[in-house]
Amino acid sequence: MDHAMEALPGRVAAATELVRWGRHLDAELLLEIGDRSWLLSLHDGRILALRPGPFVMPRFTLALRIDAAAFDRFLAPEPQPGWHDLLALRRQGALRIEGDTNRFFAHLLWFKGALALLGDRPAASVAPAAPFGEVTVEPITGRYLRMDIEGRPHRVYVEEAGEGIPLLLLHTAGSDGRQWRDLLNDAEITRRFRCIAFDMPRHGKSSPPAGWEREDYRLTTAGYTGLVMRMVEALRLDRPIVMGCSIGGRIVLDLAAEHAGALRGVIGLQGSAFTGSYYDLSVLHHPHIHGGEVCAGLVSGLVGPAAPEASKWETLWHYAQGGPGVFRGDLHFYAEEGDLRPKLARIDTARCPVALLTGEFDYACRPEDTLATAAAIPGATAVIMPGLGHFPMSENFSGMKPHLMPVLEAMAARA
Repeated sequence: MDHAMEALPGRVAAATELVRWGRHLDAELLLEIGDRSWLLSLHDGRILALRPGPFVMPRFTLALRIDAAAFDRFLAPEPQPGWHDLLALRRQGALRIEGDTNRFFAHLLWFKGALALLGDRPAASVAPAAPFGEVTVEPITGRYLRMDIEGRPHRVYVEEAGEGIPLLLLHTAGSDGRQWRDLLNDAEITRRFRCIAFDMPRHGKSSPPAGWEREDYRLTTAGYTGLVMRMVEALRLDRPIVMGCSIGGRIVLDLAAEHAGALRGVIGLQGSAFTGSYYDLSVLHHPHIHGGEVCAGLVSGLVGPAAPEASKWETLWHYAQGGPGVFRGDLHFYAEEGDLRPKLARIDTARCPVALLTGEFDYACRPEDTLATAAAIPGATAVIMPGLGHFPMSENFSGMKPHLMPVLEAMAARA
């Protein structure tokens, strides 16, 4: 560790992405790993000085105190689920953050990247994208629906492709329907399913309703379920399959409990009845923190390590584009209000089949959370997908598809 720490200032300075993520990062950082400690003087994302401990009452702006065994697991060349990211360590209780925590979250991508340089994990290779060649038109069409939602006028953006059994797709918190781009372009799926993805109000290309500037956005269970059923009505969908991820993977449970007769089945990606929060949600809408970068930084470790780099960073780009306070408002449902455990016993899978598919590297909706949810719903099925994280449809669709197809085929076979 001593040699790695001595080399860290040079490795950070040579990493162009860290120089960019660390801009305006000035701090005295106390890094404590087990019984070892170091003081790092940071200026504009560079390490100007590094002093080894021990220290007696050191002065610091920010302190990171990490369990030594957990940090070894974090640095492993082949990361293990639940130990592969700084926030995963915090979720496990192996990382404590003290001092100016807002500064930590404001530069979260820098801290994740800089500490990862202490290990021997090989750098991700980014192959140049092959040119498309001739111009082609994707089979996806987009349009706006002018519609009332809870008595207020909205313009909701909808994309779709294919024909057949309606498959309504729900995006994750803080992102938008672009997450379904690979599925909407998949000819095998669109031959049998009319695939429809919409941007929730305030997300993507769907604007907020008039008067949003005077409101504090908070997504609720009732509001979310009402929105989905309003879309089913507006699009005249006959018993669709509803598939959602993260918050969408949670709300499908409420849909199955409350609207079984109107649905052919539900699929929850990264779905569980409740998760709670492992960080302070206020950092997601803070005047001193760049909202887009903190949102992308918070979810960056939720992407599975097998994801192609281009797909990973496109997924994070969508998060970086979210409107102010939108991710925070979505997580009101996901981490606070939307506890669906009391409703699970009401779900009748004979009327509305329930399938849950979760990536093994997801430490927000953990595999054990999904398995516990499925166990509480008689007849529900659950699959833990190796190598995948929290955004399987956008981070690594080819890795998700073999797990998804049997579920779609089974639901399509229902009368």
